[in-house]
Amino acid sequence: MGKTFQPTDIVGATFWLITIAMIATAAFLFLERRRVEDRWKTPVSAAGVVALISAINYFYLKDVWAATGAASTVYRFVDWQLTVPLQSVSFYLVLTAVVSVPAALFWRLLVASVVMIGSAYLGAAGYMSPTLGILIGVAGGLYILGEVYLGEASGLNSGSGNEAAQSAFNGMRLIVTIGWAIYPLGYFMEYLGGGVDEASLNVIYNLADFLNKIVFSLIIYRAAVRDST
Repeated sequence: MGKTFQPTDIVGATFWLITIAMIATAAFLFLERRRVEDRWKTPVSAAGVVALISAINYFYLKDVWAATGAASTVYRFVDWQLTVPLQSVSFYLVLTAVVSVPAALFWRLLVASVVMIGSAYLGAAGYMSPTLGILIGVAGGLYILGEVYLGEASGLNSGSGNEAAQSAFNGMRLIVTIGWAIYPLGYFMEYLGGGVDEASLNVIYNLADFLNKIVFSLIIYRAAVRDST
């Protein structure tokens, strides 16, 4: 395959689409953060950093796809190992904008997300059993879901009394529940389910990133602007 995308290359088109969308989202959030009150600047900035990291990674991924016709999930773990922890602690950051939150919540969400992605990478790269890697990763993901649905984070959200923050928290929680499930399913099919079509998997991952990162970030921005005005 050449280094330029062919007109029929749907996968390449989605790589370019997400690359441009991530750049636009990062620029928009960094420029618009001046519109929100100071207490909302940190969660909006974190959302912008997530989009920026993904934009840089997608510049690399699209070139790999154009040159080789493949883009293994291992290439994506650099992105996920940085962005998923940032998004996990975004629950903490959104809550701190409207209510006092114990620092321990930050560290629990951070550690759980690092373990979730790190173990999956070790399984995908062959440093441990792929089965063990996905089991530890799923356990980390379930812990995060437990925290935002049933744990201290959920309780603080319910008691905050801030409609904008509650709306953002609930929207983020829904994306984490549904959107993030795509990643372990893709991992299972690729490493434990006998393989999967490379093109289909990358289209799914690219579209999932649109939901899980861009929409996730804009939900935070919308709440910040709504609460600031």
